[in-house]
Order: sequence, then structure tokens, then C-alpha cells
Amino acid sequence: MYSNILVPIVLEDDAKIDASLKAARAMANEGAHITLLHVIEMIPVYVSDYVPPEFVVTARETVAEKLEAIARDIPNCRPAIADGRAGPRICRWAEENGSDCIVVASHQPAFSDILLGSVAGHVVRHANCAVHVIR
Repeated sequence: MYSNILVPIVLEDDAKIDASLKAARAMANEGAHITLLHVIEMIPVYVSDYVPPEFVVTARETVAEKLEAIARDIPNCRPAIADGRAGPRICRWAEENGSDCIVVASHQPAFSDILLGSVAGHVVRHANCAVHVIR
């Protein structure tokens, strides 16, 4: 059982969100804190000139609203947003905030994952706490 659980969230996949939250709640101690973390990847430099600045602000506000709506129904749950590459940022956030478990969803692996690695794979290999992978 865990007392400070981090659940990285990809907002486009409701089924994975539900499965991750169900697992996190099942593994949580009474009074445990659950954090929903969405990592916003940086816009590549070669694309940034074509993205209006207000788009980034609006996207961040939309993410915050969606995370808050999900967190509202879960006791001791809080939303968080971080910037950077998802895998390393999740691991760093967990370490900086004392997470004792990360519940991360994974997709069916593709050939490219073997060569490049996936976010869940990075978290499994580099996190300094327990990691529970949802398939």
C-alpha cells in the first residue's frame, strides 16, 4: 500500500485514465494522496514559428480544467501540470514530490518502441520508486 501515488495522465485516452485511477485507489493507504500529472511536451523549434502564442496558453488552461474535473471526484487528489519530455519529467516529478508509487498506463508496444522506448518503459527503467504499469 502506498501513501503518495503519482498517476501520469494522457487526456486523450479515457479508458487508460479510468484503469489507472482504479489501480491507484486500490493500492492507496487510507488518507493517501493521489496526484494526476499531465506533461506538456515542448513544441519543436521548427514548428514553434507556426503556432500562435495564445494556443499554448489556451491548451494549458484546457488541460488544467480537465485534470481538475477528474480530480474533483477522488478524495485527496490534486492535479499537476509539468513541461518537458514525458518520461524523464514524470520520474523527476515523482522524486521531487516524494511519490512512493507511479501508476502509468502503457499502450501495446510497436516496433518503434523497441528502438526508441516508450514513456512507460522509461518510467519503469528510471523511477526511484515502485511503478505499476497498466496495460
